[in-house]
Amino acid sequence: MFNKYIENKKEEIITNLQKLIQIPSIYEKSDIPSTPFGKNVNDALNFMLNLGKAMGFRTKNIDGYCGYIEFGEGEDLVGIIGHLDVVPTDEGWTYPPFSGTIFDNKIYGRGAIDDKGPVIASLYAMKSIFDTCKIHKRVRLILGLDEEKSWKCINYYKNHEEKPTIGFSPDADFPCIYAEKSILSSCIYLDYNKYNKENIYIEEINCNNNPLNVVPKFCSVTLKINNDKISIDKLIDDVKNIINNHNFEIDIYKQNYSSLKLTSHGVGAHSAHPELGVNAISRLIVVLYELFKLYSINIPLFDFFNSYIYTQYNGENLKIDFSDESGKLTLNVGNFSLENSELKIKLNMRIPIHTQIENVENSFINILSDFDDVKYKEIARKDSLFVPKDSFLVKTLSNIFNEMNNSFIEPIAIGGATYARAFDNCISFGANMPGNKDMCHQTDEFISIDNLMFACNVYAKAIYEISK
Repeated sequence: MFNKYIENKKEEIITNLQKLIQIPSIYEKSDIPSTPFGKNVNDALNFMLNLGKAMGFRTKNIDGYCGYIEFGEGEDLVGIIGHLDVVPTDEGWTYPPFSGTIFDNKIYGRGAIDDKGPVIASLYAMKSIFDTCKIHKRVRLILGLDEEKSWKCINYYKNHEEKPTIGFSPDADFPCIYAEKSILSSCIYLDYNKYNKENIYIEEINCNNNPLNVVPKFCSVTLKINNDKISIDKLIDDVKNIINNHNFEIDIYKQNYSSLKLTSHGVGAHSAHPELGVNAISRLIVVLYELFKLYSINIPLFDFFNSYIYTQYNGENLKIDFSDESGKLTLNVGNFSLENSELKIKLNMRIPIHTQIENVENSFINILSDFDDVKYKEIARKDSLFVPKDSFLVKTLSNIFNEMNNSFIEPIAIGGATYARAFDNCISFGANMPGNKDMCHQTDEFISIDNLMFACNVYAKAIYEISK
């Protein structure tokens, strides 16, 4: 229906996505009220608002927390809820992560699929309707700015602006998402000052401030010898034996006669799919546990970790391996730190939709009661999303995708969190294609140009159908 119009805009779509990717919109702490998430994130918002205004749309910057691009008239508001912030980058990219390089019909860059590509596709879908036909509702592209961190942006929007009556978030998978697991981020920790005076101790931990929603691919620990009777060379040999026994990829660096640095390497992935990654933090903690035991050093936090988490990602040993139609519980060890004498392990769990978050927390607390000095703290939670498969919205969007894709794929449930769960009568919808590798939060993130153009057409049809 809108295919020809969108095809004529192809080069413009590609160019503007490249420009958006080139803005390194990673969250930065800011004390400037007008840019609460940092200059680069604000630059991404201004780019989109200026682009929307040039297209003839109504635009609004909502106090630097978010913004929107809108057209149409009517009482009902259709919302397309995306985000412009991205997770931090790491080493190992084939092309610079903020270049928007095109190779082999793919656009590479952080945010290409999560979520800048789908946002651009949504904007041009709106433009195709705006220029070619009439609808009877208002359509608003809501632009979030800290989806990858705290969701302050979307909460600010909900407190200051009109909520959509129906809509979707272009931030997941086709054909559409009818359920999203609840999310629990938590911390287990202890006062390390009680345990750092004998033989060897942890002096420093660095995991590049890894976000909890990313499987960490790097973590390093610096160990200090606090006993003249312990040889640095003997310590190195002991560490090597432990690493070899587990076949872990961990490098050993002798700093001086009393200091040793261990660097663990893993494979990054989205925390909703920890099975696709290799957790560098988990492996390093296992090594530390065994090394400390060898030197008669008892760290209850490590005892708990080795007994109940280890390198698992479904919570089997914790007896929280719940599952239902939305899939299995997943657990990601997302961060490891030593801060103000507190030794901390931070976790991110995606919990099946029919499991209460309290059931998971109670299991942790009950088990931790057997480990002296280890404490539990909730960091954040997000409730699940569930919209019945036979609802108007789910049926309409999945049918549109299947018709245009010549397929018969059922709506799915995911462990990821999208802005769809922030509003009633909203679900996530694309733009990752069925069978494609999930490149969200991955090195060499990309969106294929074919996928981008297809998403434009699908979104145009979807917006038109729910806006008539």
